[in-house]
Amino acid sequence: MVFASLLISIAAYLLGSVPTGYLLVRIFRHQDIRQAGSGNIGATNVLRSGGKVLGAVTFLLDVLKGSASVYLGGLLGSLLAPGAATLNMRALAALCAVLGHIFPVWLRFKGGKGVSTGFGVFLVAAPWAALAAISVFVIILVLTRYVSLASILGAASFPLFAWRFTLAERPPFFVAVEIAVALIIILKHHQNIRRLLDGTESRMGSKSKVRKSA
Repeated sequence: MVFASLLISIAAYLLGSVPTGYLLVRIFRHQDIRQAGSGNIGATNVLRSGGKVLGAVTFLLDVLKGSASVYLGGLLGSLLAPGAATLNMRALAALCAVLGHIFPVWLRFKGGKGVSTGFGVFLVAAPWAALAAISVFVIILVLTRYVSLASILGAASFPLFAWRFTLAERPPFFVAVEIAVALIIILKHHQNIRRLLDGTESRMGSKSKVRKSA
């Protein structure tokens, strides 16, 4: 059980920590996405600074690495710890994948905000709740054009949807991870929350200025 949990944690973290946005912009535009716009390596900043195609591909790959991490976690759990609850093994992988995306070892632990990867992990672990939460994201984005606000409200809504749609089995650890991931994503948006309150947050479609190197 301990060995299985450790292996799942490491594998999910490493898979989640692959900096897809950084790599795509570096390969196709020969730029460091951390020096553009918000300096974030996530899909939103890539979209604003690296182009629509790279932004879309970044989002897709971040979702896929999250989903793959949870699928792998469930598979390893069933093979190495067959007596353990599959949802708990998936939850452990989900948490570690999101932490890997936010704190990637390859970029000195400075990564994205976890929205796309968070959606990906729960698309496997709690698919109906994930789809409901992404629907909230889309509605808020369409109404306000604030990606940050849509991300915050989408993340906040996820544990509620998960509780509603996950009727058959609710292991305490699984529930705790749902809440923890949502809180982590919201906390990673603390600067956006401050700008939203100040009225200085950028809307989708606004131009991002390239950062000057320090």
